[in-house]
Amino acid sequence: MSALMSTTTTRPNPSFTVAVDRLRELAASVDTGRFAALLDPLLSPSTLARLQQSARLQPRLAELLLGSKVEASCADWNEDALFGHDPRRAALLAGSIWHARSILKLVSRHDLPILVELIGAEAHVFAVRHLSSAVATTPILDPEQLSRQIEYDGHACLGAWLEQTSSLGRIRVLLRLPVGTAAESPTAEHRSAAGPLLSLVLAQLRTEDAGA
Repeated sequence: MSALMSTTTTRPNPSFTVAVDRLRELAASVDTGRFAALLDPLLSPSTLARLQQSARLQPRLAELLLGSKVEASCADWNEDALFGHDPRRAALLAGSIWHARSILKLVSRHDLPILVELIGAEAHVFAVRHLSSAVATTPILDPEQLSRQIEYDGHACLGAWLEQTSSLGRIRVLLRLPVGTAAESPTAEHRSAAGPLLSLVLAQLRTEDAGA
């Protein structure tokens, strides 16, 4: 009997193991800059990367980031709002649709290569494909200004859309972005447009996952 009791008491708790694994996964995916703000802004990037990849430290780092906002054992932990995809990429795709009219106006100009270098060929093609869903009507012809606005409005739309997801889903995506993006402070204008734009982005992500 004593041997059986000993075996039972030393058996790992499955729910605890799952929670630790979830925290490690979260810590590994977080934007490194958030650890700098949390720990010490003077730490070098190589030191931060080493701390972030430490299996021993990851659960504690994730707990520090989450604070009391969410439990690692909550039921919807596996429901990643973006299916694990890069949120910056999702924001650029959404922002490219928002400014699709301006992007299209650059097609015949010498500035187009500059814009494509800044936002990527994928976002450019995605904007042209979804021109009918464009939001902005005022043209921006300077490629650098346009790229900044694409990034701003795209992140703001992503943040507005995340407000409709679970608190855990929102936190997990925001932590993968640097501190201070527009995803943290969307406006009413972004909230009204976020649903349709992100539905197009999510459809693209699902198509990619299905073909993988």
